[in-house]
Amino acid sequence: MMTNLFSVFDPSSSLFNLSLNWVSTFLGLLLIPTTYWFMPSRYQIIWNNVLTTLHKEFKTLLGPTGHNGSSFIFVSLFSLIVFNNFMGLFPYIFTSTSHMTLTLALALPLWLSFMIYGWINHTQHMFAHLVPQGTPAVLMPFMVCIETISNIIRPGTLAVRLAANMIAGHLLLTLLGNTGSSLSYVMVILLLVAQIALLVLESAVAIIQSYVFAVLSTLYSSEVN
Repeated sequence: MMTNLFSVFDPSSSLFNLSLNWVSTFLGLLLIPTTYWFMPSRYQIIWNNVLTTLHKEFKTLLGPTGHNGSSFIFVSLFSLIVFNNFMGLFPYIFTSTSHMTLTLALALPLWLSFMIYGWINHTQHMFAHLVPQGTPAVLMPFMVCIETISNIIRPGTLAVRLAANMIAGHLLLTLLGNTGSSLSYVMVILLLVAQIALLVLESAVAIIQSYVFAVLSTLYSSEVN
C-alpha cells in the first residue's frame, strides 16, 4: 500500500537485503559492446553524431584555455544522465536521477574539484570573480557575499533541478494513472491521450535536463581557467 505520494520513488526491490533498483543505472554498460561492431548500426551512427556535436559545443564553451580531452568528461556525463532519464520512462524501472543521492553525487565532486583546482592554480582569477567588473566600491562587500553564496549553492541547484524535474513529471503521470479505474470509457480514452502527450513531454525534459546539467558543469569548469 502506498503510504504517501512520494513512496512510488522509494527503493522496493531487493535481494539479500541489497537494493536492486540502482542496477538500472548500470544497464547502459550493456550497450558498450555495440561500439566495437565492425559495421555500426543506425542507432550507433545517430548517437555518434550527437556525441560529436556535443563535443564541439563543449569545446567551444571551455575555450582555448580548456584542457585537451576535458570535454569528454561532460559528454560522458550527458550520456549517463540522458540514459537514466529515459530508463525511468519505462514501467517498473527505477529512475535513479529522481533521487538526490545520485544527482548530488554527480554535481558535488565536479564542483568541488573545479573549486580546488581554481583556488590552488588561479587564486587571483578566483578572487576577481567575486567582484564583477564595474562594481562601485560601496557595494563590493555585498557583492562578495552574494557571489560567494551563489557559488556555494551551485552543486545544490544542479542536483535539485535535475531531481525535481524528473519527480514532477513522474508524479503527474502517476496521479493521472491512478484515476483511470474510476473513469468512464470516454474519459479513459482522453486520459490515454493525455498520458501519451505527457510521455512525449517527459522525453523532451529527459534530454533537456541532461543537456542543461552538462552545459552548466562545463560553464563552471570554464570559469576556473
